[in-house]
Formats: sequence, structure tokens, C-alpha cells
Amino acid sequence: MNPKLLFWVPAALRMALVLAGVGVLWFLFGVVVALVVAFALMVVMVFVQLSYLYQLSNWLDNPHSAKLPDGWGSWTNIFSRLYRLRRDDEKSQAELSEWLARFRQAMHLLPDGVVIMDDVLFLEWCNPAAEQHLGLTQERDKGMRVTNLIRSPEFMDYIILGRYEQPLTLTFRNRKLIVQIIPFENRRQILVTHDVTETERIEMMRRDFIANASHELRTPLTVIVGFLEIAGTELDLDAPTRAAHIKLMTEQAHRMQNLIEDMLTLSRLESVDYPLRPERVDAGKLMEQVLRDARALSAGKHQLTLEASGADVLGNFEELHSAFGNLASNAVRYTPAGGAIHLLWQDSPGGPQFIVRDTGIGISPEHISRLTERFYRVDKSRSRETQGTGLGLAIVKHVLLRHGGTLSIKSEAGQGSSFIVSLPKSVTTPAAAELLPH
Repeated sequence: MNPKLLFWVPAALRMALVLAGVGVLWFLFGVVVALVVAFALMVVMVFVQLSYLYQLSNWLDNPHSAKLPDGWGSWTNIFSRLYRLRRDDEKSQAELSEWLARFRQAMHLLPDGVVIMDDVLFLEWCNPAAEQHLGLTQERDKGMRVTNLIRSPEFMDYIILGRYEQPLTLTFRNRKLIVQIIPFENRRQILVTHDVTETERIEMMRRDFIANASHELRTPLTVIVGFLEIAGTELDLDAPTRAAHIKLMTEQAHRMQNLIEDMLTLSRLESVDYPLRPERVDAGKLMEQVLRDARALSAGKHQLTLEASGADVLGNFEELHSAFGNLASNAVRYTPAGGAIHLLWQDSPGGPQFIVRDTGIGISPEHISRLTERFYRVDKSRSRETQGTGLGLAIVKHVLLRHGGTLSIKSEAGQGSSFIVSLPKSVTTPAAAELLPH
């Protein structure tokens, strides 16, 4: 039915009934009584309308706390429609609040920084990544001009030129950032920051790794190729000279083989396709193997001792043997003949520990933090003499990362060194051990 008819027909019927009642009173009691009753009814009707208007006014001022009556006559339909509108509005607000909460959560979880500014670059909102990248604080800096907060000549030039279609590479607060401003709406702009510091560091490490690996392989290859050329041009070499050449080529070939094996080991340890599969590791057997390898490398030049009182652990035998063996072999290589090397496997309150102590040449403090970098050497000439690849401690670092362990180094130049491997207590927990076959 037409909405107009729904409103006017009931109203007309009510007016007709009132007039009919007044007419009956006129007929029965006379005109005076009819007029008095009609006036009283009009006053009541006006009072009811004004009362509903007053309640409607209060509700419009505070729709969430005020309550509308059920209403009478046409007011019933009006109030019911207002109730539906409020219910729909509350539903829409709830959905909007939910979407806004999701948006804020997404913005908070974004690794990229997002700063919302007005058309004159006053800060309106920023996410935690932007606070970290640019040193901003939402509560403190809101309403301030971004150019006063980001004090960088490159950023100021970027703003002045206004060529926002191209991003800006900015070094700020010891970070390398890719910055771009994106205009949106009529009076809003978004500043987006992407931190490439770690990417640049990894890329630099990759370049350094390739350069160092190429350099390390070039020397033995040069020796081998040189001796092969001599052997090809001088066919009448005497036996002692030929034997010396073959010995040197064999040594250089072994050096290349060790380097390539260490590089492959590092690559395997870093691969996500090579997950750790823990097994029960016999600590006594592992320590005896590490001691045998160290004695073979020492060839009787050092005093090597072992103290093993720690429990068995969960891990990978080959990886732990590689890590512990590298620490022991380093101690042998950098301890002069006649020195002492002590290997210790023990339990501690925080978990099992493997400690290598030597009376070697020691390490200056400025080098300690970089020892686990690939191809980093304190003394490159001595490293070549001892046939080290420069990758041993990098392998130790990655093995311990896979086992949840840490490496700490205590050393002074000329005073010897202590390398302490600490594994988490969880690798010796009985509950974890029971899950693995004996």
C-alpha cells in the first residue's frame, strides 16, 4: 500500500470517530457539553503530540542512552522506523569498527612504515614500523610537520622537487630506507618507507663471500696450474723435484677440497630444505671422536686432555661433531708446539656446555665479535700456514643456531682463549628423550 495512505487513512478514521463522538454528545447533551468535550479531547491530543515530540527531541540529542516510547497512532510507525534505523546504524558502526580494527592490525603488522599526512605534511597517523624507521611517536608527534621531524637534506630536496613518482633512497638513523610519497584524496598524502638495510647487508655478504671464495680458490689453483705447466714443458725433471712438486700440488688440492667441503656444509646448514632431525647423541662417543681428530692434527705437538661428565643430548651427531671439531682444530692450529689444550663436556644449570681452553696466541678484543664471519681471519698469513679455510667458526655458528645453542669467546692476545658452547637445557630433558629411539 502507498505509504501516504498508510499514514492518512488511520488518522482520518481517528478524526472521524472523534467527530462522531462529539456529534452524539451534541445530540444527547447539547452543544455546550459537546464543545467542552471536543476542546478537552483536542487538548489531550495536542499534549500527547507535544510529549512525543519532546521525547523524540531528547532521543535525537542522545540516541544511545535515551529510550523511545512505543507510541500511539502514527507515532508507533515513526518510532518503529527510528528503532530500525538505529539498529541498522549500530550494525553498520559495528562492522565499520571491526574493519577499522582489522585495518589497524594489518597496518601495525606491516613491515613497511606508513605515515598519513595532510596536504601540508602535518602528521595524522603512523604505524609502529614508521616509528621505528623514522624515529616518530604517534602520541607525541601527531599534528607536527613531518619535515621538522625527519631532518635529512635528501628528504627535504625530495619534498621540494615534488617528484613523488620516483622513490627516494635515504640513509637515516643507521638504516637504509626506500621512501616514497603517494598522494591520495584531495588533502591527504601517504609516506611509505621500506627498510632495505638487511637486504643490503645480505647482498654485501654475498658479494664478499664470492670474492673471498674466488680469492681462496685462486691461490691453490695458481700453484697447481704452475706446476703442471712446468711438468709439461720440462720433461726431464729429476725425481726429487717432481716429488716435491707433486707434494705441493697435493697439499693445495687438499686445501681446495677442504674449502669446497666447508662451503657445501655451510650451504646445507642454511638451507630450509635441510631441517634438523634430532637423534640421541652419545656424548662420550662424540667427545672421544673430537679428541682423536685433534690429536691427529696435533701430531704429538700439544698436550691434549679431555674431561667429559655431561649427559647425552638430542641433536645431530655429524653437525655437533663438525662444530666441536672445528673449535678443537682451531685450538690446535693457533697454539704453538708444546702448548696445552683442554676439552670439557659438562652439565650446567642452563644446559650442557662444551668448552675448549688453550694456551695459544689469543685474540685481541676488537676481533672477537667478527670471528664467526665467513673468511674472517685475525692473521691471514698465519691462517694460510695452518691450512685454515676461514669458514670453521661460521659453521659452528650455524650448527649452534640449528640446535638452539650459543657461542661465547673469552680471550686476550698472548694469553690463550676459551670457546664456550652452551646448549639449551631442553636437549637433555627426559620427556624429550623418551620420544626418540634408544
